[in-house]
Amino acid sequence: MSINEILRTGANVSFTITALDLKEWMLELIEEQNKSSIPATTEKYFTAQETADKLGVDVSTLWRWDKTGYLKKIKVGNKIRYRESDVIKLMEG
Repeated sequence: MSINEILRTGANVSFTITALDLKEWMLELIEEQNKSSIPATTEKYFTAQETADKLGVDVSTLWRWDKTGYLKKIKVGNKIRYRESDVIKLMEG
């Protein structure tokens, strides 16, 4: 009987495992999690003024672009930021 079958039937059973078995299982679990996790990318964010300077536009243009969805802003608390990747996409055309 496999563990899945035991879980499915809801049988009341006890297992005895060694500390070494538990450690090996935990290491396998951690390795599996590391393989399936998405690598973290570090995204840089610009202020509205920095973004406007890089794109050669006025800050009011950024506001209009946000309203139309052309360049969306990110709110961090009460501060407005723009993703570097979005700004680069606009600069590349």
